[in-house]
Amino acid sequence: MHIVIMGCGRVGSTLAHILEDSGHSVAIIDRDPQAFRRLRAGFRGRRVTGVGFDRDVLTEAGVESAAAFVAVSSGDNSNIISARVARETFGVDNVVARIYDPRRAEVYQRLGIPTVATVRWTADQILRRILPEGAEPLWRDPTGTVVLAEVTVNPSWIGTRVTDLEARVGTRAAFINRMGEALTITDDTVVQEGDVLHVVAAENDMDRINKVLAGAPEEDH
Repeated sequence: MHIVIMGCGRVGSTLAHILEDSGHSVAIIDRDPQAFRRLRAGFRGRRVTGVGFDRDVLTEAGVESAAAFVAVSSGDNSNIISARVARETFGVDNVVARIYDPRRAEVYQRLGIPTVATVRWTADQILRRILPEGAEPLWRDPTGTVVLAEVTVNPSWIGTRVTDLEARVGTRAAFINRMGEALTITDDTVVQEGDVLHVVAAENDMDRINKVLAGAPEEDH
């Protein structure tokens, strides 16, 4: 695939190297020609100097044949405008924009532009390392309403089918981490000792889910 990256900072240059090593062709755009110094000497992709929302610049970068466009410059507005031009003018379906202000994520999501809110993501990663397990989600959607989170399960749930657990708790299990390996859920999957359960749920429902799973399952009457 051909991928166009706007922004040759640390993230953009790292993405360019990874994508090139994976066999993809890459063009990277930056308004500062000195930024291309971050690219390794053997980088074979195109280096295009200019702003990422300029149509001529995007054309020079090969956006018309691009399978994906990634906007990871240091400016929120530049990233979202570039992503919209790539999608709406050039018809690139697969676009991603990095933003620093997570409050804008919901607005961009409504425009159909997937975003990575770096401030919120970085904060989540730090909190997951300093707070107890399950205190912070592994992932949240840009609007902040749905999360993927680890949950602590009371040993009394051991031996329970995960499908039964879902029905009792009123949540959806995404997968189980068992002895370092991720397992998808089947009808026969049973909670075993040491399992780490991951659920997908509304963020405002996580307190209830954690409380229910921290206790013993209620007996059916």
